[in-house]
Amino acid sequence: MKKLFQTLTFSFSILFCIAGFGQTKNENQRYIFFFYNKFVQENDLNVAHPEYGKAEYNEILESFRKDNFIVFSEKRKKNTNSAEYAQTMAKQIKNLIKKGVPSNHITVIGTSQGGYIAQYVSTYLSNPDLNFVFIGCFMDTDIQQITDINWCGNILTIYEKSDIYGVSAIKRKETSKCKIDHFKEIELNTGLKHGFLYKAADNWIAPSKKWANGNYELN
Repeated sequence: MKKLFQTLTFSFSILFCIAGFGQTKNENQRYIFFFYNKFVQENDLNVAHPEYGKAEYNEILESFRKDNFIVFSEKRKKNTNSAEYAQTMAKQIKNLIKKGVPSNHITVIGTSQGGYIAQYVSTYLSNPDLNFVFIGCFMDTDIQQITDINWCGNILTIYEKSDIYGVSAIKRKETSKCKIDHFKEIELNTGLKHGFLYKAADNWIAPSKKWANGNYELN
């Protein structure tokens, strides 16, 4: 029942936002679509990862909301196909844009598997004005093994030096053929390996907020 409520809340919140946008239009409002990692997708939120501990999913969402972002997120179904899910999310984002939300006021943020979903959203929408933050979601082998991703938009990537599952994504930028007006990359050095993205930590959340607010210099 809890999972159903979370999914319905996500769906209704998008529909409510789209339906009511024209009546309550705030030209300064910023929107975040947040996609989390595979462990959260496959396990209950109260289950701790054996190495990385509790995934602070709700705490992360609350951090964004405290800074006045409207946040769309849900706990995905088990075995969700990343590319197919990204297609559904791309349609939701298109609907927001059709209702008058400026593309550069929408930011798609993803960690780990959620980051791959975000990369597919970037590919499908092919909108250079949208903002994206890809966190701990690129490996050098992706260039050969995941050939259908083509970044488009304003791109911030964040990875942890001790994490083998997320490294510098410069190679993906170089192979992408769409326009990327703004690009930044941040290397963290927490020693937490892939567990860094389980935490509601400012080392990755703060720059993500700046990016979502259009601060592409991260000042």
